[in-house]
Amino acid sequence: MTTSAVASEQPGSTVRTFRALGTTAIVVVRDPSHADEAQHILRTEIEAIDLACSRFRPDSELAHLHANAGRTLKVSSLLFEALDVAYSVAERTQGAVDPTVGNAIEALGYDRDFEQIEARPLPMGVPGRVPGFRHLHLDHKQRAVRIPRGMRLDLGSSAKAFLADRAAARVAHELGSGSLVSIGGDVAVAGEPPPEGWAIGIAVDSSAGAGDVDQVVAIHRGGLASSSTEVRTWQMGNEHVHHIVDPATGYSAAPYWRLVSAAGASCVDANALTTAAVVWGDQAVERLRPFDQAVRLLRQDGEVFTLGGWPGAERP
Repeated sequence: MTTSAVASEQPGSTVRTFRALGTTAIVVVRDPSHADEAQHILRTEIEAIDLACSRFRPDSELAHLHANAGRTLKVSSLLFEALDVAYSVAERTQGAVDPTVGNAIEALGYDRDFEQIEARPLPMGVPGRVPGFRHLHLDHKQRAVRIPRGMRLDLGSSAKAFLADRAAARVAHELGSGSLVSIGGDVAVAGEPPPEGWAIGIAVDSSAGAGDVDQVVAIHRGGLASSSTEVRTWQMGNEHVHHIVDPATGYSAAPYWRLVSAAGASCVDANALTTAAVVWGDQAVERLRPFDQAVRLLRQDGEVFTLGGWPGAERP
């Protein structure tokens, strides 16, 4: 995942870092006098998203939706927007990033907060193709949602990026300070950037220090995200599995890419492509070209491919 360790050292900016959602949350503001307020805004945004979208909280709105599968429910504007974003990401990636993987990822053992996952036997058989995002019915006029009985959603492939976009925009708007927010390496920026842009280090692990990153890039607006098959992994029988599910199989995507990073008009746009690329495997380079976004792909053998103007030599 990406790390904003380099961004936190931007001259004149101030950083606040804390643990949340099983990962590291970071907010950086250009005006040091707003650092504490920015951290408070980020914490409130995290709590709101967690209460709306968590698979693990029995009091979450998503848990209530699961308990009422088969019925049409009116939901909060926040959960509806998160579901709408997940649906749009699924459409944009032609189902490679699909929110209906909830049962599949739970069958793989990701059925509790990540830090509490324990090694366990392999499930009996592979779950198979997931139901598909078109089974998620959204009524925009009524702000209502319906899912089929037995289907469970997982918004992890878009909700953290959605949270980063929301929080960065809110900090910039309410405090009038250029801001960067990172949720486990999903980075969004808003407001006036530093003159040279926000410097962001690219690394497999979002906890990497500034001296351990593969590359440093700068963005002035939008977002930057990374997806990896080497973080959020756990043991299932004799196999290592990870959190990115291939909707076609219901199993962890094959680890063809070690790390995929992308920039976009938003963190959601960037994260959609990085997750899809992991699922697409050896077809990713060709399938990414029509999107015309800057992307860097690190293959398991160490070879790097770049597309769409990502700094560095582009591969054909």
